[in-house]
Amino acid sequence: MNNNRRDFIKKSTILGAAGVTIPTLGFASQDKTEFKGERPKVLFFDVNETLLDLTAMKDSVAKALNGRNDLLPLWFTTMLQYSLVSTVANQYNDFAIIGAAALQMVAANNDIVLSHDEAKKSIVDPIRSLPAHPEVPAALQSLKDAGYKLVSFTNSSNKGVETQFKNSGLTKYFDQRLSIEDMGKFKPHVDAYNWAARKMSIQPQECLLVAAHGWDISGALWANWRGAFISRPGAQLYPLSPTPEINEPNLKLVADKLISL
Repeated sequence: MNNNRRDFIKKSTILGAAGVTIPTLGFASQDKTEFKGERPKVLFFDVNETLLDLTAMKDSVAKALNGRNDLLPLWFTTMLQYSLVSTVANQYNDFAIIGAAALQMVAANNDIVLSHDEAKKSIVDPIRSLPAHPEVPAALQSLKDAGYKLVSFTNSSNKGVETQFKNSGLTKYFDQRLSIEDMGKFKPHVDAYNWAARKMSIQPQECLLVAAHGWDISGALWANWRGAFISRPGAQLYPLSPTPEINEPNLKLVADKLISL
């Protein structure tokens, strides 16, 4: 029996090294969130990319990087990385300021000279006048007509999102605007989602986040919120987090599912 056990362990080790999947105790597959069939009390919306088209800002940032469009994904991930560095270190700076600092870092690593003021201008000027994605206004109106309460929930500053909504014509659709500026921790920290739920006087499971960022949806689901993912071009869900109950390529299709509840 001992020889058979040693042979089994030896073979299992060889197969595992070769990349063969072996059932192992202690490992569970990721839970998937099923379509619940009941209405959330509040719909929370991320703003940039989810509602607003970032093309103009991306063009401006690429211009600041001497036309290096290929550096845009690196800039965004660096910005997100350092927003989380600030959060875990109990520090806070305006998201646009972090974005400018991250842009300087990417520029320096690619031998591009860029001052903080130049970096900030390339982000702030265009981001405050972004247009909504084409389907967004009608989809938001349909959700309001269906009786939903709509709240924006963003890492951007209060002044920033106020200006964005005014310039894009979205102000009238929202019952309230929430910015993490008022609590000092960036999404996807769990405290940000808990704070937003408390602000609306509801439980986490009564919240549903609509977002076009896999990291934001993951944070919401891990905070016991529900989620609706908008799979804009280039957007992907994080494979190691639960799956949101709604996953559609635009807000109209998300709205159609929510209205059907």
